[in-house]
Amino acid sequence: MIGRKDRKHEMEKVLDVDASMQGSLVFKDPVNLKINGRVEGTLNTKGNLLIGEHAAVSADITGDSIVIAGKVNGNVHALKELKLISPGCVVGDIRTPLLSVAEGAIFEGNCKMLSKAKSEHTSRQNVMSPEELAKYLEIDTSLVFEWVNSGKLPGVKEGDSWMFDRTKVDEWVAAGKIR
Repeated sequence: MIGRKDRKHEMEKVLDVDASMQGSLVFKDPVNLKINGRVEGTLNTKGNLLIGEHAAVSADITGDSIVIAGKVNGNVHALKELKLISPGCVVGDIRTPLLSVAEGAIFEGNCKMLSKAKSEHTSRQNVMSPEELAKYLEIDTSLVFEWVNSGKLPGVKEGDSWMFDRTKVDEWVAAGKIR
């Protein structure tokens, strides 16, 4: 049961945008964002994003859970899930681990469905190659490969290449696992 205080706190996190905006909109903290107007540029959110039925968005979008009922012209990267509902229309490429397209919705583009872990990993701006990680840690690249191949160092293998999330590496170093 949600108490009165919890409901009020939850309500405060809802942003309902019914205006025209241009540029980069970045939300670093989780919000429940509803777009009803026009947006041009880039949109990067945490939490839930709803593109309303009357919205017209010309932007590349990145978010956790995204529902599109309006028109989007741009690439969409949903880290958790993307729902395209009628009369929604997306013209652009989609990357998400979970996609739902309802009858009456329109999607024109390419779709790449990744596992949640891979999607979250590749979406981060702080992804490093083994060479970049070696320079970051001030060690030899061969030591990076030795640690990751033995399971000591957190990394994700994409095809033949290893990629490292700076946040996870920092946590690994802070935990004293670097030796």
